[in-house]
Amino acid sequence: MSKSGLAMVLMGALAVSGCMQATLSPATDVAMTTRDRQLLAHPPYARASIPEQYQRHIVEYTRREQPGTILVDTDKRYLYYVLPQGKAIRYGVAVGEEAMAFSGVATVGRVAEWPDWIPTAEIQARLGPYPSRVPGGPANPLGARAIYLYQGNKDTLYRIHGTNQPEYIGQAISSGCIRMTNTDVIDLYQRVKTGATVVVLPPGQSVSLESFTARG
Repeated sequence: MSKSGLAMVLMGALAVSGCMQATLSPATDVAMTTRDRQLLAHPPYARASIPEQYQRHIVEYTRREQPGTILVDTDKRYLYYVLPQGKAIRYGVAVGEEAMAFSGVATVGRVAEWPDWIPTAEIQARLGPYPSRVPGGPANPLGARAIYLYQGNKDTLYRIHGTNQPEYIGQAISSGCIRMTNTDVIDLYQRVKTGATVVVLPPGQSVSLESFTARG
């Protein structure tokens, strides 16, 4: 059998077995504003080489969440933005350290571009001292965008946000929030709607969507 024929057989077997393929979706700056380009042109942090598995992909999505939903797989360090027709955009993220991470169901209460950071009393005690308010900008820990998670009408104090430490994408390192690269959070921000559902799975409850990944 020729190499091309063997490849077709293997691809057919994967399709029958229900394995999922993921297509690498190169980051673009289409969602960036003029301000974004200016602030990110010379960021005050080292540029990180993000492993391919944590780069943006278009993937098959077999769970039942509605399009527009965000799902975070804490174990695998992935955030899925659910698209129509059984697809999703998968982004790599950094998640909270054990015992500090948020899990459960929330809604997007509000969103912000280049938000100020107001360290909580707990963060001040554990990691400070910090100023009471850190202005928005590329040196700010919240990065280019913040998506605020609410339960009912109450702010949970957990966010999905950008970062000034992209080297930690794929790790459990944060104080509970979900970090994305600035280019990825800008992309997500222009898709997500206020009021959207956010599902954050606790450790040990990975969605197990994937058993095969192919670069597109």
